[in-house]
Amino acid sequence: MTFGWAKLGVLICVLSAGQLSAQTPEAETNVATQDVAPAEISPEQAVQEEQIAGILVAGWSTLALRAEGIAETGSASRFALGRVRAELVIWRDRFADVLAVNANRLTTVNDQIEALSVAPDAAVPPEVADRLLALTTQQERLLAPQLLAQEAHARANGLIVEFDRQQRALETLRLTTRGLSPINPAYWPAALISLQQGLSNPVTEFWAISLAQQEESGLWRRLLLVAVALIGAGFILTRTRAWIAAMAAQPLPTSERAAVGVRFLISLSSVVFPVLGLVLVSSILNLSGLFGIAGESLIDLLPFAGAMVFVAKWLSDCYFPFAADDDGILGYPAAIRGRARRIAVGLGWALAAAIMIDAVIDTSEADSVSLDVINLPLQIIIGALLWRLGTLIVHEARPDTKAIFKRSRLRIFIGRIAGALAIAGPLASVFGYGAAASAITIPAVVSLATIAIIVVLQRLSYAVTTPDHFIDVDGTAPDPRGLLPVSINFALALIGLPVLALIWGVSVAELLEIWTRFLTGFSVGETRISPSNFLTFILVFMVGALLTRFIKTTLKTTVMPRTKFDLGGQNAVVAGFGYVGIFLSALVAFGIAGIDLSSLAIVAGALSVGIGFGLQNIVSNFVSGIILLIERPVGEGDMIEVGGQMGYVRDISVRSTRIETFDRTDVIIPNADLVSNQVTNWTRGNLVGRVIVPVGVAYGTDTAQVSQILREVAEAHPMVLINPPPGVLLTGFGADSIDFEIRAIIRDVNFGLSAKSEMFHEIVKRFDAAEIEIPFAQRDVWLRNPEALSPKGETS
Repeated sequence: MTFGWAKLGVLICVLSAGQLSAQTPEAETNVATQDVAPAEISPEQAVQEEQIAGILVAGWSTLALRAEGIAETGSASRFALGRVRAELVIWRDRFADVLAVNANRLTTVNDQIEALSVAPDAAVPPEVADRLLALTTQQERLLAPQLLAQEAHARANGLIVEFDRQQRALETLRLTTRGLSPINPAYWPAALISLQQGLSNPVTEFWAISLAQQEESGLWRRLLLVAVALIGAGFILTRTRAWIAAMAAQPLPTSERAAVGVRFLISLSSVVFPVLGLVLVSSILNLSGLFGIAGESLIDLLPFAGAMVFVAKWLSDCYFPFAADDDGILGYPAAIRGRARRIAVGLGWALAAAIMIDAVIDTSEADSVSLDVINLPLQIIIGALLWRLGTLIVHEARPDTKAIFKRSRLRIFIGRIAGALAIAGPLASVFGYGAAASAITIPAVVSLATIAIIVVLQRLSYAVTTPDHFIDVDGTAPDPRGLLPVSINFALALIGLPVLALIWGVSVAELLEIWTRFLTGFSVGETRISPSNFLTFILVFMVGALLTRFIKTTLKTTVMPRTKFDLGGQNAVVAGFGYVGIFLSALVAFGIAGIDLSSLAIVAGALSVGIGFGLQNIVSNFVSGIILLIERPVGEGDMIEVGGQMGYVRDISVRSTRIETFDRTDVIIPNADLVSNQVTNWTRGNLVGRVIVPVGVAYGTDTAQVSQILREVAEAHPMVLINPPPGVLLTGFGADSIDFEIRAIIRDVNFGLSAKSEMFHEIVKRFDAAEIEIPFAQRDVWLRNPEALSPKGETS
């Protein structure tokens, strides 16, 4: 119906416009005034708005009222809070999707309103006022769904936060509630009875099911299937070591990186094959139908418990190997490695036993005290093993070891934390805090294993991503090249953080909530910056930077050499385009990423004040660098003298200029010194320059002959220009000689020293031929008391 009425309205408007086209200007003005009615709502917009209204009225209001009642009472259980919270998360995600509804239309309407806006004191024509009123009405209608969804999103998000706080409060209460101490012998008989009941339940169920199926023909077939499964599991478990040894005996690839990867896969197979065997056995036993609920719960946990043992064995081989020439990752001597290996394997068996015993107790009707009594011996065993392993981890590595995990501070920190947790768990159980003890001891062991696995994977990444000639014989990579291994290791560390959080009791819902808030981003002024905005900015800026670099290379190698600019001008144009390109790339990246720079005006103002006080030298050098590129008083390739340093300009950057001296050393000069101080540019504009060659002759020499010889020497040199001709001047009468100077203009001032040297050689040769003496200083020494130098008793 809406779509039909919209078509009819458009048709009437078209016919009316055709009929009134021949009316007077006054009538045309009235028509223009009447043509400001709001546009008809499209069918898609109407359906969308109806859906939003239905969401807010139909289902959400009921759930929100119920959730608010639960939050106000504060007496709901963790299970109830979790169920309602899950529903709130679903609704919040739906509202988040609706937040951007009508965004494009709103942008267009806002631009239209801004285009029609006038100054407050200016007169508004009636046509413009009517049009503004229509656009404002349309803007309010388009904005309504966003506002409703925004309010509902904030309501759902606030309820989720309240539920999370209540769940954390309940968990804290559970961990800090003190019960009865399990060391009281009065509670031991009931605990033993509960344990016996839990152990007998699977056997009782098995015999009951077997007796019930005795008369069926498939009973013996199922029993045979179980027997075959057990035999197969035993075969796999016993033959795994032989298979791994056979694979290790095979020749390794010639590439060192490939060999490291193959060795890792072979060692990892010691975990994969046995666990797969246990999974196969568990599946066959469950399919046999001979086990009840208690038996199936134990069978389901069998692969997981076995994995604890096999992973502990694998980690002990990685950190504490048998080979005498392999120090392992920690670099310990053989005696310490042997003890640590036995402790690590013992921890694996203890964790496996704890998993199976917890499954056994769950099938019985044991109370909390009986549970604490049964768990106390396991906690003491695990705590003792963990404490002993922590003390061994603190042990220093050998100084000559090749291990990559030799950072003593981190190792000592982990070892001491493990020792402290090993003591805290059993003590908490002894004092009646059984829940806290369970939340300390086993998570501490699993966390230590998780950190160990991350370090093994990081070591593997260093070895695999490093060139072969940087890998040692033992597979370590002491000198990795590039950022790839660092990036992989950082990613592994980030992946390990949520795993450790899950181990220590953080729920999956809480982790998802943290991830959601991370994706939502943070607000700066009126702009919200999210990771997606940041990644968009980085990608667009990188594309702009690469495009700028490509154009700079094209300008430098292809375009600028065809122009009449000199080398300094070409470099100035290329460098200026690079600065402009980077600046425009940043602006475009901000715009595409949706980051409003106007909202950052306050931050930019505060930053400018900080720049003015703390970074004024850097800003001064930056502005001076721009002046150097525009005015070009010096350019690349010029020979300049500034601050007592003389050399060639090799590079003009944003902050400083690099000069290569004649000693082939680089001198970094701030750009502000080149702009504000006195600079001598020997090659600015052209390479022509003057050299002065001083010469001294003995008194009594024919000065005209000397002048003639010097002029001939200067005119004969190939670097000296004839126009203007070189000049020979008698500059004065010195203490030992008559002083002359050759002042000549040479073609290239870069060859000034060599030209002077060659003229000096020629002058010496011509003076020798003409028997003209080049004097040198002579001094007569008179002693006032020469008798003081005579031996005692002698007279001169």
